[in-house]
Amino acid sequence: MQMVREAVAVFQTEKDMQAAIDDLLNHGFNRAEMSLLASTEAVETKLGHRFRSVRELEDDPEAATIAYSTVEVSGAAEGAVIATLTYLGALAAFVPVVAGGGALAAALIAMGVGGGSGATIGALLARLIEKDHADYIADQLSHGGLVLWVRTWNSDDEAAAMRILKSHSGEDVHVHGVQTPSSDS
Repeated sequence: MQMVREAVAVFQTEKDMQAAIDDLLNHGFNRAEMSLLASTEAVETKLGHRFRSVRELEDDPEAATIAYSTVEVSGAAEGAVIATLTYLGALAAFVPVVAGGGALAAALIAMGVGGGSGATIGALLARLIEKDHADYIADQLSHGGLVLWVRTWNSDDEAAAMRILKSHSGEDVHVHGVQTPSSDS
């Protein structure tokens, strides 16, 4: 086992947390060094009991966490869903017309209609992604806030992380140690 040090803070708005994350990234912290509390369902499943407040979990190494993912990654996922379904819809409409000996104009019209249908389905799936994110944020806030953990490597990292977290309205900002399995084992 090895001891890992983390700075931790609770935020009352997604905007404040995102500003803190952006500032951390601008000061040399790596996105892979940041994690958030997982969904209530995942946390309670892992812990084997319900919890009332995220503050109960700030220093609990057993709490389920998720890797921080940028807003751009979510946007890219939504774009990929829409683009893929648009392409597949267009291709699904185009290929049968051409394979059946249809005219190019008819194939292009079919491609447009099929692509439009795929784009519509893709847009609906993108909205579901956005809704899941909004539901996650609302759920976390209903339990007292958004918890952010930031891996620190030395006392300078700890001081910088704590300063940044506090400057963006982080609450209960502190550093703790967490035992993790050693990479040597």
